[in-house]
Order: sequence, then C-alpha cells, then structure tokens
Amino acid sequence: MILVMDIGNTNVKFGLFDGAVLKQSWRISASKSRTADELGVVIGNLFATAGLSYKDVHGVIMASVQPALNYTVEHACEYYIGKKPIIVNSDILTDMKFMYTNPEELGADRIVNAVAAYGEYGGPCIIVDCGTATTFSAVNADGAFLGGAIAPGIKASADALTEAASKLPKIELNKPKNIIGKSTISNMQSGIINGFTGLVNYILIKMKKEDELSGAKVIATGGLSELIDFDEGLNVIKDRALSIKGLKLIYDKNYDKYTR
Repeated sequence: MILVMDIGNTNVKFGLFDGAVLKQSWRISASKSRTADELGVVIGNLFATAGLSYKDVHGVIMASVQPALNYTVEHACEYYIGKKPIIVNSDILTDMKFMYTNPEELGADRIVNAVAAYGEYGGPCIIVDCGTATTFSAVNADGAFLGGAIAPGIKASADALTEAASKLPKIELNKPKNIIGKSTISNMQSGIINGFTGLVNYILIKMKKEDELSGAKVIATGGLSELIDFDEGLNVIKDRALSIKGLKLIYDKNYDKYTR
C-alpha cells in the first residue's frame, strides 16, 4: 500500500491506497510541537484501528506547506515505516507545464490539487481550495497550470476580525439563516460567510471568462468549502479527497526515479 500525506497549515491529511483504491483516510492537527515519536505513534494507532500495520506500507509521498514540520514527518516515516518519503516540489515529475513566473514559489498543495483535478476531471478546470488560505488554481485544456489567485481563508479572516476589534467575540463558522442578522454573532456570521461566498463566486465567474478557461469545470476542495453556496451556473464538483488523489498520481509518475 502507498501512504500519502498532505501537510497543511492547520491539518495533516493521510490517505492509504491499495493500488488505485483509497482504502483509508485520516486527518490530524498539524501541530508544530509534535515530535517524530508522537507522530509515529499517532499514525500507528490510526493504522491499528483499521486493522493495518506499518508493514503494509510499500511507499510514502508527502506534500507540505509547513517546512518546519518536514523534518519531523520525514524522520517519523524513516524510523517507524522504514521508508523515505518522496517530497513534492516544483521539480517533481507531474507531466504538467507550469506557466508561473517562479515555479519554485508555487505551493505543493496547489501542485497536487492541479494534477488531481486535471487527471480526474480533465481540463480546462479551476480548483478552489478553501482552507487556511483560499486558493484558486487554473488549468487549461492542454493540462498547463496557468496561475490563479490567493485570498485569506474564512477562519483566518474571522480570527483577524476579533483580534482587531476588541468588542467582537469569537464565533462559530455556521451558515447564517438570514442575510440580515439580529445579533452581533449573526451579523458577523452573515458578513464573513456571505462575504466569502461573494468573493469566491466573483473570482470563479471572472476566471471562467478568460479565453483558455471557457467552459471550465470548477472543483472545490478543503473543509471550509462546505460553508460556500456556489453559484448554480458554476456547476461545482466537490471533492474533499482531491489532494490525496493528486499525491497518488504523482507517486505513480515518480516511483521508479525515487525508489531505485
């Protein structure tokens, strides 16, 4: 089996593939204070609950937007699983051309999402990933990564608002029932959730007017995508497992190079 790991700013997503089939997936917090031993035990316990062990893993690949965690994860994989992980970066083989001024600046999360979206759904396509940041990534019909946009994440914006305005409380990110709130909390929920819905829909609609993105599919991923009411005309496909699918596709393309 192949273990794939998507290390984000908030969570680490794991997927375990048996061939092309995703057998198990898990999510844990991306704590910078976690040691390699702690991580090894946590993952081992998750395996055990599924009736699996580290001996079932034949290869590992990871994508990370948290450099501070990379050594910890690599060490845990090598010590507990006995496998050195393939690490996704702009130089890894993807069969995708990146029309980016400095490809080295492109986050590994956006690379794996773009590879997965094009491989799974074809192009042109636009990926919107609603996580700690809200990212938009555009891929044309020929499978070239065109670029995109980055906006603050919903939760990050809500936290920033409460920090900047001392009288505003921290709130749960729940969809408001009405656009006009009757309390401070419902006012904040309306402004944050509906405001982000407008932001996301506006950017997607504008992107789809670009010549190379005419008729593009929209693939939404990330846990906070569930809070967005996407415009019906966008025909959005929701795929929470997009990144781990992309990691498996990239692993298959790079297996010979990194494991021989």
